[in-house]
Amino acid sequence: MVTKKTLDRINELSKKSKEVGLSPEEKVEQDQLRKEYLADFRSRMVDELTSIKIVDEKGNDITPAKLKYEKAKRKNNLH
Repeated sequence: MVTKKTLDRINELSKKSKEVGLSPEEKVEQDQLRKEYLADFRSRMVDELTSIKIVDEKGNDITPAKLKYEKAKRKNNLH
């Protein structure tokens, strides 16, 4: 999980990049922090999407087969 400290550092480096530029070390740090942030974001998004169940107005489960498959796959990987 990305912490507030990490987000603050990403924003700090972004601001510095726009104002005065970054050193090579800071560019590497910025790239690594962005990759960490994106990996966390993607993981949360997949978790959110695989928790969705779609039902019609009659209460029938009409969740697409692909989504059901992904839910089952993630459930099996977690246990």
